[in-house]
Amino acid sequence: MAELMHKASPLSGRAGVAGGGVAIAERPLLGKVIVRGSIADAAFRDAVAEAAGTPLPTEANTVSTGDAATICWLGLDEWQIVSAEDAAAPLAAALIEKLAGQHAAVVDVTDYYLTIRVTGARARDILVKGTPFDLHPSLFAPGQCAQTRLAHASVLIHAIDDTPTYDLHIRWSMAEYLLDWLEDAAQEFI
Repeated sequence: MAELMHKASPLSGRAGVAGGGVAIAERPLLGKVIVRGSIADAAFRDAVAEAAGTPLPTEANTVSTGDAATICWLGLDEWQIVSAEDAAAPLAAALIEKLAGQHAAVVDVTDYYLTIRVTGARARDILVKGTPFDLHPSLFAPGQCAQTRLAHASVLIHAIDDTPTYDLHIRWSMAEYLLDWLEDAAQEFI
């Protein structure tokens, strides 16, 4: 019987930053599944909602959150579903089953992306140093997400709450670079 090996994040052992109105750290053990299909197809929307336990967001740059998963809108036909890491494979399998025969795609990208959380009164001040995206709360509020650049890295930013708290979903290969950049950008506040 094959034994499962636990993969280590490139940020394993990194404490991040805490103090001065900001905390920056990895949110380990999150699963991520990309699903693509037609937003106009009610059967597709219903199948995704049933599998994920939350409705598919249909408005640009919005998020829907259920008890076990959060769905981030990525484009007209693409969403990222974030769950507990051990829920990603069963979620992907359930989606594949429910979407059988439909024009849809499902990919478990848990091993491709990780999540860094930036939270605290200075979180926005740190992020605006490296992104052209306008993070002003009147334009980018909790329950919204956007794909953009942060310190030259491609990220999906998800506004979580008014603290403010942001989850940054980034490719594993860029995670160490981005965490280094965030820690450096936070220095004036800690």
